[in-house]
Amino acid sequence: MTTQTAADKTVAAPAPGTPSGLIGIPANLARALATGGSVLAVVSTFLAWTWTAAFPGDLTFYGYPGGLQVLVLVGGALATLFCLASYGVRGLGWLTPAGADAAVKYAVLGTFATAWYTVVSISVELGGVVNLEPGGFLVATATLIALIGALALPFERPEPDPIDPEASGWEQFRHDAAHAVAVLRAAFSSGSPRPVRTLPSYVEILVIVAVLAVALIVFTYGIGTEYDELFVGFLITAGFGFGALNRSGLVAHASQISARHQNITVCGAFVAAALFPFTQTDDQYATLGVYILIFATVALGLNIVVGLAGLLDLGYVAFLGVGAYAAALVSGSPSSPFGVHFPFWAAVLVGALASLVFGVLIGAPTLRLRGDYLAIVTLGFGEIFRIAVNNTDGTSGPDITNGSNGIASIPDLNILGFDLGVAHDIGGFTIGRFANYFFLMLLITAVVVLVFRRSGDSRIGRAWVAIREDETAALAMGINGFRVKLIAFAVGATLAGLAGTVQAHVTYTVTPEQYLFAGTTPPNSAFLLAAVVLGGMGTIAGPLIGAALLFLIPNKLQFLGDYQLLAFGLALVLLMRFRPEGLIPNRRRQLEFHEEADAPTVLSKTGA
Repeated sequence: MTTQTAADKTVAAPAPGTPSGLIGIPANLARALATGGSVLAVVSTFLAWTWTAAFPGDLTFYGYPGGLQVLVLVGGALATLFCLASYGVRGLGWLTPAGADAAVKYAVLGTFATAWYTVVSISVELGGVVNLEPGGFLVATATLIALIGALALPFERPEPDPIDPEASGWEQFRHDAAHAVAVLRAAFSSGSPRPVRTLPSYVEILVIVAVLAVALIVFTYGIGTEYDELFVGFLITAGFGFGALNRSGLVAHASQISARHQNITVCGAFVAAALFPFTQTDDQYATLGVYILIFATVALGLNIVVGLAGLLDLGYVAFLGVGAYAAALVSGSPSSPFGVHFPFWAAVLVGALASLVFGVLIGAPTLRLRGDYLAIVTLGFGEIFRIAVNNTDGTSGPDITNGSNGIASIPDLNILGFDLGVAHDIGGFTIGRFANYFFLMLLITAVVVLVFRRSGDSRIGRAWVAIREDETAALAMGINGFRVKLIAFAVGATLAGLAGTVQAHVTYTVTPEQYLFAGTTPPNSAFLLAAVVLGGMGTIAGPLIGAALLFLIPNKLQFLGDYQLLAFGLALVLLMRFRPEGLIPNRRRQLEFHEEADAPTVLSKTGA
């Protein structure tokens, strides 16, 4: 009797620890597909994608990319460079100090998402794929080929966790799903970047200048996007592009270089910001710029209270309101019952001192509380302030703030004969009203950054961090917890009042509705706290970037209508889920959330 054994035709899954891709394609072919698809994506941007100019951006030209084509061109070029670096092309090794494959995947995925978003938008808005020209079909095909190749690039697969043989079906499913997520994360992860070698000082300064120039270009392009589709494409390209640069190790190298020249980096950042109004043809986007700076300055002040001292303040926007109302009452407004017109420096002092006094008065009896109890008290203070200024209208209370009508017709500032309310010609550039206030707020932001840096590095700053990490241990070591927390509360309130004095003159009117706990538009206490947490608590750049994003994105997502806050909230939830330490994290907090990360050789006191 002959027994025949059938060959097992099932394809075995790759063994854990064996380099393999998400798609079963040989590594050489996968790399060629990713490279070729990226190159074709770049070529497609010089072809017409549609036949009609009805789609925003006019993608009907040959040889001249426009609108969303420019974003695909940038993403495709970045993906091509990383692909070439993965081949070991001489002169491109500096692009991938942490490895090229993860950077290729991020860059290709971003290019694919932007290209297909554009193709789908053209088809939906114009009535079908028949409205696509050859360039549209080419970019869709090329980016899909590149994505298949990128996902097939090999990576080290993690070992699956052991599971009980008697586990139920649901437990088995959860185990398999967790392992699948771990494999997906490993596919897009990269190794530790090699240490950046010491370069001549002038070369490192040139690198810092180049990074700041790129940041200025990206911000200027993003804030100046003229239509909704372009802004969505910008978010996709910028997000995946930053992810690619981060996975390649370039961000880590830039951080190391800037850490060697902190003062030059900070000064260069302010110089780059000061150049922003000169990149604009009118005052339209300078308006957004000055509001972003006001929001960012207040968020940085809150970062002292929340990020350094660890005090949860849910009514912080009230200190902004105190400074704004105090300055408005003494700045010559006809709605003010005092009838006085102080010069700018005196109005600034009045606003800052008023916020300081309120900060001490509110903090003295409440800062012995901790955690949720302190948060509830500060939330109550914020609501009390809004109700109080709403009722001091001469009917429900004394006539001071003009009630719900607020303090109106606040005159523009005049500093040493320089009227900030009129346009001025500087070097052939016309600087409008909001650009004038932009420069003023930039100066105030510089003062706040200086205060944050010096206080964070001081003995008081170290005491704040000690209180934040473990108040009981800090008290046992002899730190006067109440005094230290009161100083943090007072400094934070003063900085908010300083920004409020400028806000009153920028907006012309100060009303109670501007200082809510939560609302659809910043600044309010919820958005301020979100800016600190989103950007990175305890850092300088974190709240500044978080505030800019939280102000700019809702302003640009108005086309979503009733779904604006839903989309915005979903984005915040996802970000906090996958990066809870914030965009620019303090190294300590990064280790708290990612225990598998390598311990740093030196822990920063403030993450600056």
